Amino acid sequence: MSKTVVAVRHVHFEDLASFGEMLHARGYAIAYRDAGVEDLAALDPLAPDLLVLLGGPIGAYEDDAYPFLADELRLLERRLAAGRPTLGICLGAQLMARALGARVYPGPGKEIGWAPLTLTDAGRAGCLAPFGDGAPVLHWHGDVFDLPDGAERLASTPLCANQAFARGPTALGLQFHPEAHGPSLERWLIGHAVEIAAAGVTPARLRADTRRFSAAAEARGRDCFARWLEAAGL
Repeated sequence: MSKTVVAVRHVHFEDLASFGEMLHARGYAIAYRDAGVEDLAALDPLAPDLLVLLGGPIGAYEDDAYPFLADELRLLERRLAAGRPTLGICLGAQLMARALGARVYPGPGKEIGWAPLTLTDAGRAGCLAPFGDGAPVLHWHGDVFDLPDGAERLASTPLCANQAFARGPTALGLQFHPEAHGPSLERWLIGHAVEIAAAGVTPARLRADTRRFSAAAEARGRDCFARWLEAAGL
């Protein structure tokens, strides 16, 4: 029987990227489900070997504007309660935090671009160890969240105290983007043009930093993901 991954996608160009390549190489069958288009309430929360919630430019608290968020939260609540392997990236991590009872809210400013993480002792001892040398990673968010009860903080930045958290070996939430694949980020520069302008950064700067940092960051991201898969029993 094939191993299965369901990835909930909020905008088409924010996909599994390099993580998808790894999963395919390991024999996983990947199925994308597009939030707001497909019926997320129809998903069996326990069926996939791995559930991934990906990023997007909306707020995890904007239920009135985006009613499908309620279905995502119900999906996560059941999945997390059962201890099934679950990964959240950016908006996905914010939804995981909210499903675990934590508050999600606008941060002090947009964090868009390449910058290092500060790892906690738990972060250095776990799957985030490849990022412990201070090399830049890709950040792309404006919202932040409180640390959920029972979760362990793994990493921080000056603008975001909770850049990564784990809740046991099977639940990992990441505000930053370790899955990012440099050549694909041109789609982000187009799709997030309004957000980039509002953040006071330029496509030229992001493009130059991506050329400089993305290859090494992608290698670290793959190492991180491989470590987490092993710890999660996958």
